[in-house]
Amino acid sequence: MFSERIRLLRKSYNYNQTELAARLGVSKQSVSNWENGNILPSIDMLIKMANLFSVSTDYILGLDNRLTIDVAGLTVEKVSHIQQIINDMRS
Repeated sequence: MFSERIRLLRKSYNYNQTELAARLGVSKQSVSNWENGNILPSIDMLIKMANLFSVSTDYILGLDNRLTIDVAGLTVEKVSHIQQIINDMRS
């Protein structure tokens, strides 16, 4: 599950393996190994990935399927507008 999530997140951000590796400060081979299920990243790297992709570590690990959006600093009206967009996309 981890390998699939990393690949999905990387592609959703339009990063290739080299770009993701550069953003995380690792080699392309590390990213490739994660995506192929050969190795798992360190806890520190897992946290770095979660921050980069704005998801929880539980999401990356496949323990939780919920994605969240940080709306801190937005007005109630703007949050309401975002919620309406989400509702429209679901229907």
